[in-house]
Order: sequence, then structure tokens, then C-alpha cells
Amino acid sequence: MEWNSYIKSYQSYLKIERGLSVNTIDNYSYDIERLLLHLTQNKIEISPINISEECLQQFIYSVSKEVNPRSQSRIISGLKSFFNYLIFEDYRKDNPLDLIDTPKTGRKLPDTLSVAEIDQLIDAIELTSNEGERNRAMLETLYGCGLRVSELITLKNSDLFFDEGFIKITGKGNKQRFVPISDITQKYIQIYRETVRNHVSIQKGFEDTLFLNRRGRQLTRAMIFTIIKNLAVKINLNKTISPHTFRHSFATHLLENGADLRSIQLMLGHESITTTEIYVHLDRKFLTEVLNSFHPRK
Repeated sequence: MEWNSYIKSYQSYLKIERGLSVNTIDNYSYDIERLLLHLTQNKIEISPINISEECLQQFIYSVSKEVNPRSQSRIISGLKSFFNYLIFEDYRKDNPLDLIDTPKTGRKLPDTLSVAEIDQLIDAIELTSNEGERNRAMLETLYGCGLRVSELITLKNSDLFFDEGFIKITGKGNKQRFVPISDITQKYIQIYRETVRNHVSIQKGFEDTLFLNRRGRQLTRAMIFTIIKNLAVKINLNKTISPHTFRHSFATHLLENGADLRSIQLMLGHESITTTEIYVHLDRKFLTEVLNSFHPRK
């Protein structure tokens, strides 16, 4: 088999066996294709079965000149996964990246918005247009439920269980979870559905999609980024934000108001509590107040 055959086989494994999303599979594949491009440019003809640690070390060295340590670490991790798959399928006996160390990277704390900043962003939405009502409902849902942008744009009408106070979210790896939804977020979704969505000419295949573009189709991730970026410019917000900033802010504000990490983990859909623990590091002042309030030797 040539490289492309192994890559396609690996992609099928990630999709069928591990249930990963298209975006995640594309990211894994990009790491391998970058290696393949390096081999081609340097006229190195070798299969993934026979490629050596030395050859991969040269590739990592060349990559280190182009990307930061965090990206370099991600590439090494992606390639390790590919070669572990080859071992799993008995194509190889060893992983040539096992002895290659990943660069040390500082743990990057996510950006957050204050409650006042979130209010400012949402208040800046022009509600006289149909898109305004939709955008308000989307941002209230993004922040009010702590969703990933991919979860927001794929949210369906059939996922809304307002009587029970929950929405059903399909997250990474097609894993589903139920997230509580507040009355205020329900209110804005209902306004959008009744005053705007009901009048959209919906394209076939998107009848159940909650948030629609002007053409009656599902919104793109890029469109959500653009909406948020434009609002940030409008209010002169001196921060670089994205849809994920709303998710980080959701978790941070819950933590600051006394929610426990396990509950936040369940709402965010994190597999590991260690992923959620990053929010503990966001506000040192808050942690000091917790210590002073609750420790017996304060």
C-alpha cells in the first residue's frame, strides 16, 4: 500500500472505530499529509511501514522552524496516533515517535469575558433585522449553555426539551449529553422561532435545523466567528474573542459563583475532569477569596 492507502484506512478507523468528527479527522490527516509533503520535497521515498525515527526527527526539526511549540507538539501527537494505528493493524512493530520528545509548552489560559462585556456584545445586536433576532438567540444559547460552535450550528428543533428545561447536545465523537437551559435563553429562542424562523424558506434537509441563514440552510462556523468579531469591533472591545470565548466565560462564571467542577464538566461535555480544571486557574483572586472564606485556619 502507498501512503494514501494507509491514510484512507486510518481515516476510516477514526470515523468508524473511534467515532471522531470530520473536523478532528481532517486535523489528524493534515499532520500526516504535512509529513508526506516533507518527504516528497526532499525526494525521500519510504513507506510508513519502513520510515525510521531519524527520518521523522528530521521532519520534526524542519517543522520547528515554522510553527510554535504548541503546534509542534500537536503534530507529534497526531503522528504518534497514526503509527499506533499501524501497530494496531500489525503493519508495524514499533512507533518511531516513541523516543521523540514533545516540546514543553506553557498551559495557555483561555480568554474570558466579564458578564458586563457579554451584555454589551448582545446589546449591540441590531434587532430591527431578522438576523438580529437570530443572532441574539444564538449568542444567548452559546453563553447560556456553554456550547461549542459546532454544537450550536447543528442544534435542532427536536433537540429542545423546554418543558423539562434541557436541550440535547451532540458533541465530539457524536457523544450526546443533556444541558440545562434557562428561561431567558428559552425566551429568546422562542422569539426567534416565532417571529423569524417561521417565515424563512427552508431548504430540503434543513427542516429541523434551529438556526438558519438567509437561504434557509445551516449556518457555517465561519459565519458565527464573523458575527462575534463584528460585534466586538462595534463596542470597541479590546480583546481577541471567538465563539469559544463564550464557552470559557460560561464555565468561569459558574465556577466564580460556586458551581462545582464535576457539574461544569458534565455541562461542557468534557471526558476528563482535568480538561475542566483549567478554569480553576483563571481567577487567582477568586481562589484567594475561597480559601479565606472556607479554610478552617483562615
